[in-house]
Amino acid sequence: QVRLVESGGDLVQPGGSLRLSCATQGFTFTSYHMKWYRQAPGKERELVAVITKEGDNTTYADSVKGRFTISRDDAKFMAYLQMNSLKPEDTAVYYCATGSIKGQGTQVTVSS
Repeated sequence: QVRLVESGGDLVQPGGSLRLSCATQGFTFTSYHMKWYRQAPGKERELVAVITKEGDNTTYADSVKGRFTISRDDAKFMAYLQMNSLKPEDTAVYYCATGSIKGQGTQVTVSS
């Protein structure tokens, strides 16, 4: 069974950092690109970052470029999203995804 489980969301002050993790199982991890999405209340889902299956190329939404870093650990079947210089507008539920499958999400709240 394909399963993606996010963790690491928290309440953090503006300017702070968080590292989100995505534990995966049930598919050949090295055969798939991995993505992070986010969705804030009342807003459409936004694709935040993508990393290729080879791990050699990443892309980011303009809104997070230079602040967020996506990575993967193929040995552990894990994907990560390092988020620095967080802003209140980064507040959202963050989802790990591959293909049409996504996890349940983890809440990130940026507030003083």
